[in-house]
Amino acid sequence: MKIIHSNSTSTAFNLAAEEYLFSNVLDDVLFLYVNEPSVIIGSNQVLRNEINIEFCHENNIQIFRRMSGGGAVFHDLGNLNYCFISNKLQGKSSLDADFLFPIIDVLRSMEIPVKIGKRKDLWLPNGFKVSGTASHISKNRVLHHGTLLYDTDLNHLRNALNVNNKDNDVKGVPSIPSPVKNISTFIEEQNLEIYSTKYFFELFIDKFLHFYNLEHVSTFSVNEVYEIELLEEKFKSTTWTYKK
Repeated sequence: MKIIHSNSTSTAFNLAAEEYLFSNVLDDVLFLYVNEPSVIIGSNQVLRNEINIEFCHENNIQIFRRMSGGGAVFHDLGNLNYCFISNKLQGKSSLDADFLFPIIDVLRSMEIPVKIGKRKDLWLPNGFKVSGTASHISKNRVLHHGTLLYDTDLNHLRNALNVNNKDNDVKGVPSIPSPVKNISTFIEEQNLEIYSTKYFFELFIDKFLHFYNLEHVSTFSVNEVYEIELLEEKFKSTTWTYKK
């Protein structure tokens, strides 16, 4: 397992980085990144049915489409994203929720007792979701990625993903809304030690190094950044984003 941390908060760059790692790197990878305010819809979703486009434009929230399926999600600097990329294992379903076990172990070591929900998401014991996931499978490679709400602007999340007039004549995969809560709020409610967002993310990464018995986190080389930036144009393209 190799852990890569992105130095960029560009959503287009990090979406392109996922595709680059999926298609060009043969190792098992855990890719960790944080995005600037943005909404990312699933590959088979109808954009206008999932996103309040006017609210996003008014609040400088960018709109993107990813390569995996699933529902629409909101990202900002208070949300940590994780992405597991690996080769398919013979005799094992690629859609199992096993990829979440390391996330659960790390969070529980920080006194955050999450459990797996029905849709391969993570829930706090009081009935609030803190992580949603999506998957992409092609040939011999599997990608599972998810969000981790630590100190996200939940007002922006709710408004950006709130659509009143949906076009039900257009076929697409609908999002399934869930009650959400920030991990930082849960920590405060439990009278646990409250971390800054930056420190929480650093601690989270450090615990993953320990979990996989690794000494350091990798970053992208100059060559890899160049290749990723070429792929980035796809995710910036309105043809791709507004294809449905």
